[in-house]
Amino acid sequence: MTYDELVQQVKDYLETDETTFNANIDTFIKLAEEDIRSKVQLPAFRERDTATFTASNQYLTVPTGFLAAYEMSVSVSGTETTLLRKDVSFLKEAYPTSTTGTPKYYSLLDENTFVVAPTPLSGYTVTLDYFRAPDSLTAGAGSGTTWLSENAEQALLWGTVVQAYIFLKGGADLLQVYTTAYGNAIDSLSGLGEGLKKKDSYRHGERRVPA
Repeated sequence: MTYDELVQQVKDYLETDETTFNANIDTFIKLAEEDIRSKVQLPAFRERDTATFTASNQYLTVPTGFLAAYEMSVSVSGTETTLLRKDVSFLKEAYPTSTTGTPKYYSLLDENTFVVAPTPLSGYTVTLDYFRAPDSLTAGAGSGTTWLSENAEQALLWGTVVQAYIFLKGGADLLQVYTTAYGNAIDSLSGLGEGLKKKDSYRHGERRVPA
């Protein structure tokens, strides 16, 4: 399903082509995408990035689009070790900045920065598995598509219709119909996500739990 196709379907379902409504369709789509993202963490939105620590620097920049961490690990002489996630207060109390070595723990200091402890003694390789913000269908517009528009059409359609109908201040009865359809689509998508997750984990030999 392309952007244009979704827009037309929303207009058809709600039988409106009013100027103010049309000007807000992108907002309805983004709200639906955000709601789907909050309800289902799909393997398609999982990323793995590698970087290199700077010796004596315990901070690491958060990747663009980062939403949540699954796992962080550090490689030393070919041996990869998973870091444990702890509160920032624990890291500060247990490992003063002057304490250097191989990192054992990490925490999200703020929305842009990770902090690890002990402070890296050398430029170790660090690997981060994380949940990223998926591309919005509104970014491509026209004939553009995204993973959600191609693989989760029902969830994206009904999610957008729900947001649009709320904007129109539609009746409670019909809103319930749209909400139920959306809920059913989310349930199906959750099942698909679990299946993909098992296949992905098997393929990579992973058994990871979100941090």
